[in-house]
Amino acid sequence: MPPRYAVPDSRRPISRNLRPLLRLLAFLRPYLGRTLLAVVALFVAAGAVLAFGQVIRTLVDSGLSSGAEAALDRALLVFLAVVVVMALAVFARSYLLTWIGERVVADLRRAVFERVLSLDVGYFETVRTGEIISRLTADTALLQVVFGSTLAMAARALLLIAGGLLMLAVTSPKLTALVLLGTPAILVPVWLIGHRVRHLSRASQDRLADVGAYVDEALHGIRTVQAFCHEPVDRARYAGRVEEAFTAARRRALASAALGGTVMLLTFAAIGLVLWLGGQEVLAGRLSGGELSAFLFYSLLVASSVGGLSEVVAELLRGAGASERLLELLAQEAQIRPPPDPQPLPRPATGRIEMRDLGFAYPAHPELPAIEGLNLRIAAGERVALVGPSGAGKSTLFQLLLRFYDPQRGAILFDGLDLRTVDPTELRRRIAIVPQDPVIFAADAWENIRYGLEGVEDAAVRRAADAAQASEFLDRLPQGFATFLGERGVRLSGGQRQRIAIARAILRDPALLLLDEATSALDAESERLVQRALETLMEGRTSLVIAHRLATVRKVDRILVIDRGRLVASGRHEQLMAEDGLYARLARLQFQVDRDETLADATPGV
Repeated sequence: MPPRYAVPDSRRPISRNLRPLLRLLAFLRPYLGRTLLAVVALFVAAGAVLAFGQVIRTLVDSGLSSGAEAALDRALLVFLAVVVVMALAVFARSYLLTWIGERVVADLRRAVFERVLSLDVGYFETVRTGEIISRLTADTALLQVVFGSTLAMAARALLLIAGGLLMLAVTSPKLTALVLLGTPAILVPVWLIGHRVRHLSRASQDRLADVGAYVDEALHGIRTVQAFCHEPVDRARYAGRVEEAFTAARRRALASAALGGTVMLLTFAAIGLVLWLGGQEVLAGRLSGGELSAFLFYSLLVASSVGGLSEVVAELLRGAGASERLLELLAQEAQIRPPPDPQPLPRPATGRIEMRDLGFAYPAHPELPAIEGLNLRIAAGERVALVGPSGAGKSTLFQLLLRFYDPQRGAILFDGLDLRTVDPTELRRRIAIVPQDPVIFAADAWENIRYGLEGVEDAAVRRAADAAQASEFLDRLPQGFATFLGERGVRLSGGQRQRIAIARAILRDPALLLLDEATSALDAESERLVQRALETLMEGRTSLVIAHRLATVRKVDRILVIDRGRLVASGRHEQLMAEDGLYARLARLQFQVDRDETLADATPGV
């Protein structure tokens, strides 16, 4: 059976706690020293705030009530000392936590990106690229805020609540007991509304990912969008996705606001009742004015901390949603992995290939076999053309040879070794592919031709470009080889992009060369020049060519005819034409196309 992948799905059950966020705390381990310093600064700052209550009690009872100026001066000096300590602690806490937040999120982004790069091609059949981009950008940006400030605010609020309740108990146990009795009335709405916020936060992040995915798809195909006048449809669909994201964000904001407002209302209503009772205690002489002032300060401190905690809980729950999405990626296992004890490939590699009873279906369509019962042998240095109708399985064989996928049945041998027993990286270093639609990266020609071969000298790059007939147009660019080629090579023609891809393959000097209609985007003159370069490149190395043009297939050692994933014929051009099978029909069609094109080129005004 084809491998199964954990496909991201916003409809799956939502967890009701902060456990996903806590699991990311493991990224703090390398920075334990700074984290401990930040925690110490956090405790010192919270302790300084709690000390203000005692300063107020002393100021009222000893300074104001006694009328002694010296006592008032001492109380003010203590106040200033507490302020200085708190300011220093807040400075240290703010800087350290911001540094930790930035560092942890940078490490998290790197870890997620490394995991994404390690996943096999089959995974990307089942997940949108925009979804992954959203997780690497929007989700990590949210966690940057969580780790940099929200967690600190939550910890500070918890410390002030715990310390404030302790100081309340010291000041008046009776009134404190009343405060604690009212606590459940505050915590129950926090839990109920908080769960709702958690659910809506995840939904909001998912709708934001939908927006990013649509942008990525539309911009990637911008030429097709404009060529087919599809802009109004895309504008309308994008607007719909933006509105869905806004609606989800509005619902989350409404739930968060309801959470904060409810907690504030209940908290201060409870404090008003307690203060009324405290006033009764002062009038009865069982509580001093300073003690009541301190109790009032601690009550307000606890109330504001509870209110602040209710607000950061919403942010923490959003962070938990983002953490959950990132953990999904971090937990995703690649289906194509090096074996525990990989077999070493022979040096030098010869490129000898054997396929035994090969059977394969793509993970996205496991019910549709792409290759079925295929057996073939390709000798070292042999030039072989793969011919067949569209969808016959020719490109699938290339992907299996590169071990982008593993077959569900049978085996592929490279130089006598089963591909599943060797390291995929070592295998791919011995193979070069020139695809029909080459990928050009947002860099200059030096980097594009040198791609995957860091450290190769410029002279070698230029020799490869010369062999691929690419130097001529590259030297004409404003900065020559150093000219930025644009995102996906938008500044180049199709034929120019193809020649850069050929130069990239020439520089790699592979044992196995895979050409997927490598000259399909070239004009007649460029095709003639590149064919000459490819003939030189193919000398002495195994070459597999997906081809339709007769000029290409007539020069190979053998032609393999593939239909519906099966090998239906094998031989040279003349032999296959004499058999009058599928190859002969395809060849006659191609001959008719070539003749029509020749007549059209020769006819004036056409």
